Amino acid sequence: MENHPLFELIDVSYQVGDTRILSNINWRADPGEHWALLGRNGAGKTTLLKILCGYIWPNAGGDVWRLGSQRTDLRSLRLGIGWVTSTMTEQIPRREKVIDTVVSGRYASLGLSHMGWRRPTPEDYRDAESQIATIGIDDLTDRPFGVLSQGERQKVLLARACMARPMLTILDEPCAGLDPASRESFLAATEQLAESPGSPCLIMVTHHIEEIMPAFDNTLVLADGLVAASGQTREILDQSLIERLYGGAVSELISRNGRIWPIS
Repeated sequence: MENHPLFELIDVSYQVGDTRILSNINWRADPGEHWALLGRNGAGKTTLLKILCGYIWPNAGGDVWRLGSQRTDLRSLRLGIGWVTSTMTEQIPRREKVIDTVVSGRYASLGLSHMGWRRPTPEDYRDAESQIATIGIDDLTDRPFGVLSQGERQKVLLARACMARPMLTILDEPCAGLDPASRESFLAATEQLAESPGSPCLIMVTHHIEEIMPAFDNTLVLADGLVAASGQTREILDQSLIERLYGGAVSELISRNGRIWPIS
């Protein structure tokens, strides 16, 4: 059986009116890879993800291939993509137990109370317990979602996103609003997931290079709707690129334990 890339974007462009949002984007991810998507606010990251997931089309040219095909059942495709965002936490029922919130991810529902006639199975709960263990939040299993800290909620949503056994999970600026300690705890959980057997391809969307964990050994850098760099993270994230990307002087880049911090 032929192995296909998870996705491949070829010369993808998108515009709104006379404004070009993306221009000639080329990006390919193979099974087992993890990517960081780096860029300033307004660089085109969200638009690129919407095209990747089939919510909008590249209306200014280009092709999108997913699992070796240009035409797929987009509804089925989206069920195979997990999302974790800081804004999703407000949509989860506050009184719902963590285990139930995680189970709801199997059915693409924001909480069991929104599932209607469908009922989870004992296997669903066993799988949820396994995902919770992988993320390392066993102590939260029976706690109400609403009493958790923001960092704990993000970890729960990470476990929830994995319940659909997705081929791809997008972490869309998941550290936004987290304090430093919570951010580091969440990033550690993300690294643990990325290194676990059977992990989906992860895409970490951020504009902070220090949030790119070692497991994300590939990075696509967007600037003004163009690919500024793409490839191995440690090869492309150099001082000149960071200065060009953020428009300011960087005195040095400090590398510790596989991560990079820019010093201005």
